[in-house]
Amino acid sequence: MKQHSLLVLLSALALATGALADPPNKPAPAAAKSPVAKPAPKPTAAAPKPASAGAALVDINSASADELSALPGIGKAYAAAIIKGRPYANKAQLASKKVLPPKVYDGVQALTIAKQKK
Repeated sequence: MKQHSLLVLLSALALATGALADPPNKPAPAAAKSPVAKPAPKPTAAAPKPASAGAALVDINSASADELSALPGIGKAYAAAIIKGRPYANKAQLASKKVLPPKVYDGVQALTIAKQKK
């Protein structure tokens, strides 16, 4: 009987001191967790990059085929079509004259300009 009393006493003492409490590495219950903000979604590769203040815009009325081909979505065929359709009153004519498909135009509109001869 003494062993049983001693075991009960040790168990009570262990509970009182926290020796049998939850281990410190145990994760908190889901309801007790604080909400964590989700990171913003990354931009897709198809999204056009805005022209920075230091970047020169490509003039669709005077750029070479190589300069035009350096634009996203513009290859040799589209560069040749842009050159063939010159001059342009504005860059929107690349889409309105169907020189470029809408998705390709959307990708280059912020990177281009249509300068006029004086």
